[in-house]
Amino acid sequence: MKKVLFVFAFIFGTAFVGQSQELGVRFGGRGSGNEGSAAVDAVFATGKFNRIHANLSFGNDGVGIDALWDLIYRQLGGEAFMWYVGVGPYTVFGDDFELGGAGEIGLEYRFNIPIAIGVDWRPYFELIDDTDFNAGGFGINIRYVFGGEGGRNR
Repeated sequence: MKKVLFVFAFIFGTAFVGQSQELGVRFGGRGSGNEGSAAVDAVFATGKFNRIHANLSFGNDGVGIDALWDLIYRQLGGEAFMWYVGVGPYTVFGDDFELGGAGEIGLEYRFNIPIAIGVDWRPYFELIDDTDFNAGGFGINIRYVFGGEGGRNR
């Protein structure tokens, strides 16, 4: 089972690197429902004011995947400081299979170099293996912005 998870994670991670417009790491609790996880963090722009914010996490519970659509993505007081709200599915492959929905609200700062740093809160509602709600998912994101300087890219 662990070999299958590793192959799946490798293929999914390669897809992140090949198509993302921002790529980095996310540290924090309960990413993808994964306790104490570290994640590959990627952003794919889908429009001027929305994006897909995806994570591939590795933690105590197995390998997790989030794919959140950030519904609102606005600038605050200039080009570099932004906030966002999103929602989407998550799943965890490990000893137990989990499937549910997650929300997200966060703040992000884009430096004049191609780096973005942010903090977010991700409550989630687990539907499959158990029915549970958890509101304790705080994380820190650090990403490289492809194709230009961070604050001037949007």
